[in-house]
Amino acid sequence: MNLFAFFLTIFTLLGSFVVQAAPIEQRDVYVPKILTPNGNTVWKVGEEVEVTWDTSNPPAQITNKIGMILLRQGDLATPLVLAGNFNILNGKARFRVPSVLQGSDYSIVLFGDSGNWSDQFTIQSPFAF
Repeated sequence: MNLFAFFLTIFTLLGSFVVQAAPIEQRDVYVPKILTPNGNTVWKVGEEVEVTWDTSNPPAQITNKIGMILLRQGDLATPLVLAGNFNILNGKARFRVPSVLQGSDYSIVLFGDSGNWSDQFTIQSPFAF
């Protein structure tokens, strides 16, 4: 047996061992539909707002029930955490709109078991450039 064949055999045996050692468990991914904000929503910097999502059909097993909401602008999530440490099954979270530049390309990202984002909406701000 040449050296290449020897190492190929060793890697194949190790690979099958690793696959057998890690059982596959079924995980449900929970991606609730975000109800608000939507395309008609206008937030103003400094006001208290509420994000809501549909919790009517959660899976039996949710891997992570702790939620977090980030602000997204355009195609990129910003580092602004709007709310966190809430139960994803609450279906809502309240917070104050942070000081950001005015724009109509904002959305929120809802994290818990999975991450999804809302429709784009507008934030009005005294910081319009």
